[in-house]
Amino acid sequence: MGVAQRRAREKDELRRKILGAAAELFLEEGYQNVSMRKIAERIEYAPSTIYLHFQDKVQLVGYLCTETFAELDRRLEDIMELGLSPLETLRKSLRAYIDFGREYPSHYIFVFCTPESLFKNIEKESCQAVYGCGMSSFERLKAGLAECMHAGVIREADLELTAQSTWLMIHGITAGLVTCTSFPFVDKELLIEHSLDRIVGSLQ
Repeated sequence: MGVAQRRAREKDELRRKILGAAAELFLEEGYQNVSMRKIAERIEYAPSTIYLHFQDKVQLVGYLCTETFAELDRRLEDIMELGLSPLETLRKSLRAYIDFGREYPSHYIFVFCTPESLFKNIEKESCQAVYGCGMSSFERLKAGLAECMHAGVIREADLELTAQSTWLMIHGITAGLVTCTSFPFVDKELLIEHSLDRIVGSLQ
């Protein structure tokens, strides 16, 4: 690996570290109570280092939301490229959503469970980018459901209604698993698979 490549990788790793620390702090202390200095202290860097990557907290939040959605969308794209049957693709995509939330709980809670009013100060361009990334993932869900309907493996129904209700169910499972940490869940793997059986079964 050349010097330029190594520096680019290190820069990307630090950027991700900053975003991860920000997501954690936003949840722990509330968005309004977190400063760029606090984020820098969490990762043990000087505040000036943070400003080399993000001009302010508002821009940081925009990137956090956009990159969270983009990573989820990449995972769903990878599943689409496996060439599985429509129903297998749908189930794997729903499972990938849950796994993503569990792997990045701070990101998931902040991006998917935070009231929209929090983002009112983000500039219009960033809001559009966040919305676009989020809708890209949702459109993948719609496309998968449409393909399943066309293949006859789930019943024909209003596509938008079906997609929104399916997302709400999978979001509820994910949010519950990553926020209700003191709840006495049964074996989580068993619980997730049982929940997916119920969701997919309700569509058939």
